[in-house]
Amino acid sequence: MTSLLPVLLAETLLADARRDAIGKYVVGALVTDEKGRVLLLKRRADDFLGGLWELPSGGVEPGERLEDALRREVLEETGLTVTGVTGHAGSFDYASRSGRRTRQFTFTVTVEATSPVALTEHDDFTWADRNNELPAVSDETRALLTGQG
Repeated sequence: MTSLLPVLLAETLLADARRDAIGKYVVGALVTDEKGRVLLLKRRADDFLGGLWELPSGGVEPGERLEDALRREVLEETGLTVTGVTGHAGSFDYASRSGRRTRQFTFTVTVEATSPVALTEHDDFTWADRNNELPAVSDETRALLTGQG
């Protein structure tokens, strides 16, 4: 499979995370539709940070490339196929459920088609307009989406 994420960018992001003693890596995807709205998924009420809306995202497995994790997580959580990585939207750190220092690397992506969205781990999804009121997202996600980070 052709790499869509520049190797140097991925290596730099990971080197910075290692330097900062980050113990876990997560990838997030900014998926937009033809109207420019972004795909948000609602976490199940009984899950870590239950009820919060988030970008399609998930953990990077040991030895897995960021791009491969991004493709896998988007497909697993939404049924959508990533066809392109168009940029690095930003990164933020947080404490995972286990308390590990975690860094989420968020990338803008293109997908083969924006529907149907097939949820496997979330309660709901929405296509949100970043310029209007967003649902309950974390401060870090809000900053990424509104460009105020």
